[in-house]
Amino acid sequence: MSNDDNTPIPVFGLERDSFGRLVLTDAEGERHAGVTPVRAFPLSAPGEGVSLVGSEGRELVWIDRVEALPPQTRALIEEELAVRDFAPTLLKLHGVSSFGVPSTWTVSTDRGDTSFVLKAEEDIRRLEGGALLIASAHGVQFRIPDVKVLDRASRKLLERFL
Repeated sequence: MSNDDNTPIPVFGLERDSFGRLVLTDAEGERHAGVTPVRAFPLSAPGEGVSLVGSEGRELVWIDRVEALPPQTRALIEEELAVRDFAPTLLKLHGVSSFGVPSTWTVSTDRGDTSFVLKAEEDIRRLEGGALLIASAHGVQFRIPDVKVLDRASRKLLERFL
C-alpha cells in the first residue's frame, strides 16, 4: 500500500486500551500494548521518520511520514508525541544567578514563569535558523525559535553564555 507520492504506508492498527496505553496491531494481527512513538529527527524533520517502539524497546513499525497515515491513527500518534516533545518556548530571560555555571535562570515561557538550573554552557545548543535549545539540569528542553525576537535585555543576558 502506498500514498500519492509512492511512499509506502505501513499496515497496522492503533488504538488506546482501557489504561490509556497505545496498542498496536501489526500486519500479522499480533497485539502489542504500551507502544511508544519516537521521532527520528524531532527538531529538523518532526513529521518524518517516526518509530513505534514496543514495551521491550524494540522497533515494531517505521513510519516515513506521519501525514500519510489515516487521520485517526495520525491523531493518536501526535497526541502521544506532544507529551514526549514537551519543550516550552522561552519568551523572556528575567535574570541569572551568576554568569558562570551552574547558574539559575528565571524566565517567562509560553507555559508560564519558571526558573531552572543551567549546568554547563554546552547545554545550550544552536539549531538551524538562529534557534537555540537550552537543557535544564532536570532535562526540560527550553526552545528559543529565534534569538533576534527576544527583547534587548534578554539577548544581552543570553550573549554572556554563547
